[in-house]
Amino acid sequence: MRRTLSFVVVLAVLAWSTGVGAQSLAQGPFKRLVIRGATVIDGTGAPPQRPIDIVVEGDRITEVTLVGNDFGRVEERRRPKAGDFELDATGMYLMPGFVNAHVHINGEKAALPATYSYYLWLAHGVTTVLEAGSGNGLEWTVEQRDAAARHEIIAPRIFAYVRPGMSFGRRVTSPEIAREWVQAVAKKGADGLKLSAHRPDIMAALIDEAHKQGIRTTAHLAQSGVAQMNALDAARLGLDSLQHWYGLAEAMLAGRSIPDWRLNHNHNNEQDRFSDAGRFWAQAAEPGSAQWNALLEELLDLEFPIVPTSSAYEFLRDRSRVHGAEWHAAYSSPGMLDYWTPNPDNHGSLYFSWTTQDETNWYHFFYKWQKFVNEYKNRGGRVAVGADEGSGGSLYGFGYIREFELLQQAGFHPLEVIRAATLRGAEVVGAADQLGTVDVGKIADFVIVDQNPLEDFKVLYGTGALRYDPATGRSGQVGGVKYTVKDGIVYDARGLLKEVARMVSEAKRKTTSSPGARH
Repeated sequence: MRRTLSFVVVLAVLAWSTGVGAQSLAQGPFKRLVIRGATVIDGTGAPPQRPIDIVVEGDRITEVTLVGNDFGRVEERRRPKAGDFELDATGMYLMPGFVNAHVHINGEKAALPATYSYYLWLAHGVTTVLEAGSGNGLEWTVEQRDAAARHEIIAPRIFAYVRPGMSFGRRVTSPEIAREWVQAVAKKGADGLKLSAHRPDIMAALIDEAHKQGIRTTAHLAQSGVAQMNALDAARLGLDSLQHWYGLAEAMLAGRSIPDWRLNHNHNNEQDRFSDAGRFWAQAAEPGSAQWNALLEELLDLEFPIVPTSSAYEFLRDRSRVHGAEWHAAYSSPGMLDYWTPNPDNHGSLYFSWTTQDETNWYHFFYKWQKFVNEYKNRGGRVAVGADEGSGGSLYGFGYIREFELLQQAGFHPLEVIRAATLRGAEVVGAADQLGTVDVGKIADFVIVDQNPLEDFKVLYGTGALRYDPATGRSGQVGGVKYTVKDGIVYDARGLLKEVARMVSEAKRKTTSSPGARH
């Protein structure tokens, strides 16, 4: 890692810019925090164990102790000594803090401050994010990253990645300029580069110079350049990870070297872009074929991580489901809802028409794509969880948990999903020595929920999962993350959601009361 993850004790109780007292939402850091009796899913893929007591001193895990016998009865003699703050996690499940390996911190489209996305991520257990492009500006993102590290704001840990040309004043048009730009953003504090499908000589210079400067690289291999830079080309150049699916299908096309774009295609038109893209995996080599296996094997040899972000594309195969999700009413701001309304200026809004045939194409797209990702994982490939929420009806935090469900649909065992969200994500951001598993010496980031997430990932949604209670004869919601711990600070996840609901309610009130408001 280029930047050491450090812990700074700045205050016992956090405060924030919304004016809402934080004491009920965040407590800590503590000299000695003890979490008692948890069922631990440690992030390595190992099965759960209970009952376990965990000791945190400052921001570090100092003890992980099994305190019960074979039948789970606690034996007091085994328990660590008392802490100055204790959390009873008996009957609860504890996992490492989740890593969202592809985010965009909300900006103008949400019409709310960045705390909106921060609270939603933390409320869903996300303690670390890879900001894939610093859309609010590199300088702003670095300031937010550092403020979060000092605990001056309530936010996940931020890794700031930047797109070529940003914070530079000119375009990157040659290998020489590429190296100058990388050096400039490295000096400004960038943790990594978010690349596109650049010309091969420029791509090689960007990746090489990034590694010389000690920063990492990831890429959205834009279809406008993927004919000259597919996933295999980029991996061979040393790219550290791949975002989305772009470049995978194009690396194993059957019977052609470029996708079958419609001849009247306009790539600047997102209707054309996504409609045509829905047919690309059908044009790729079939599972088990020589091309399919060759791509898998070479990516495995290169130890190349993939961050699928499949939840960000689900609106293309089932728009009604995504836009009708139950959490929109309380947690999607008027700005987000407006951004998702068909409009040619809004990314992913599908502003002309989206037909049954388009959704059918994407349904089959998902089947083949998920098969590839699952087989890659089964052969030893690293797959991390990133959600890319914010467009297409995918809401911060909620879209991240949906990614868990889609990976399980792809064939991942629930423990493999948790590993993808923790250890694999930590590997992508280059912090697996400090994050991603419940181990002594690592930073104390945890997710604590009072239901078993392995049985049903829906219990991780802020809205919980619907259950029928025969004792009362009624149905109700259960679950939702109870506590998120970051750097040893305990956050009330449900309290954070209440604050988000308050923000959204206030934004709706202002929207409906303002002259000329849209209804």
